[in-house]
Amino acid sequence: MALIGYARVSTQEQNEARQLEAFTELGVDKYFIDKCSGKDAARPQLTAMRTYVREGDTVIVTEYARLARSVRDLLSIVDELRAKDVQLRSVKEQFDTSTPQGKLMLTIFAGLAEFEREMILERQREGIALAKERGVYKGRQALEFDESKFRRECKKWRNGEQTARATMSKLEMKPNRFYRKVKELGI
Repeated sequence: MALIGYARVSTQEQNEARQLEAFTELGVDKYFIDKCSGKDAARPQLTAMRTYVREGDTVIVTEYARLARSVRDLLSIVDELRAKDVQLRSVKEQFDTSTPQGKLMLTIFAGLAEFEREMILERQREGIALAKERGVYKGRQALEFDESKFRRECKKWRNGEQTARATMSKLEMKPNRFYRKVKELGI
């Protein structure tokens, strides 16, 4: 019977230290960390955690939004854990799926979180539409791109003189943009 922590931050730049500190205070035996969006339940460390847990374990999250963003995903994960006789505890919301009250609270909180997220997105869309009508909103500004420098650095990468990561660092590009440009330019 182990305490297994699951932490998630939305980007590589965000820091999971607050979540890990909570795990230390609770005596978590092992933890898994994802650094990606929670909108998709197919995350590498979430999958690893789901595979790792055993009967009698308890999964600890600092808040249920770290585990899933949608009610469907959250309840699916909880059902999978329950089928393995694994409990789920949330520090912030103070629920524990080993009790009927905890299961009810989980469902209510998950529904409210999904509703809140949808309302934020709706207000954002409305605000952008109004700003466009007034001519204030121009959309995301294009990032600078020096094709000759890009080709020069990519040549070094392709020749094995530097890693892809070093190339991205020199070009100040994130992986998704870097590989998109590589594909667009046929490098």
